Amino acid sequence: MRLILIISLFLAGCVAKEKSIATQNIVDEGQGSDEQSSKTRGPEGETVLMTTRLGEVEILVYDETPLHQANFLKLVDEEFYNDLLFHRVINHFMIQGGDPKSLDAEPGARLGGGGPGYTVPAEFNPKFVHKKGALAAARTNNPEKASSGSQFYIVHGKTLNDQDLNSTEARISQKNPGFTYSDDQRVEYIENGGVPFLDMDYTVFGEVISGFEVIDAIAKEATAPGDRPIQDVKMSIKRVN
Repeated sequence: MRLILIISLFLAGCVAKEKSIATQNIVDEGQGSDEQSSKTRGPEGETVLMTTRLGEVEILVYDETPLHQANFLKLVDEEFYNDLLFHRVINHFMIQGGDPKSLDAEPGARLGGGGPGYTVPAEFNPKFVHKKGALAAARTNNPEKASSGSQFYIVHGKTLNDQDLNSTEARISQKNPGFTYSDDQRVEYIENGGVPFLDMDYTVFGEVISGFEVIDAIAKEATAPGDRPIQDVKMSIKRVN
């Protein structure tokens, strides 16, 4: 059974350490034209609330990734994620969950290969990078880079420097001509961290807007071989708006 993991890229990325995070510009009301405001306004989307034993996390699910947004919200509305585990947790990298086989899974059970029976087409967008707190879709190693129908991860990551980002940018631009990191994206990666070596390879479809301390706490949980937390971290997710 193929595990829906992102280990191989993690190991490769550790060789050329890289990180990410994006800031949201805030424009005061009445300042500048509507056109200027639209360029600096943060992404829009639907908000969900994730609850764990370590606290609550508020997440924005982007309008500009409509296929992933619709699928994720459908599963949230169906209470699909309730009581599933964060079954794979790697400090300074990411926390991963959404495998339906993790529901009531026994300790030591092999997890990571489950899903709803379908995939979601990739929706890569250079605006959305693997900054700290990014919500992204896990996937198998398939040529279309289609996403798992249910498994996702939230980036924890590490901080980077300009040299790291320049190297990653050059590598990504080989397959995505014209790809460059914006000034804001560079600031995010340098100041807050992330995992930029996954950019344009896995679909980012949302971001944490509050509860970063909970992401930190989950990422620091003690884990067994296979990166599953020794003490289960269950989730429940509901819409906020």
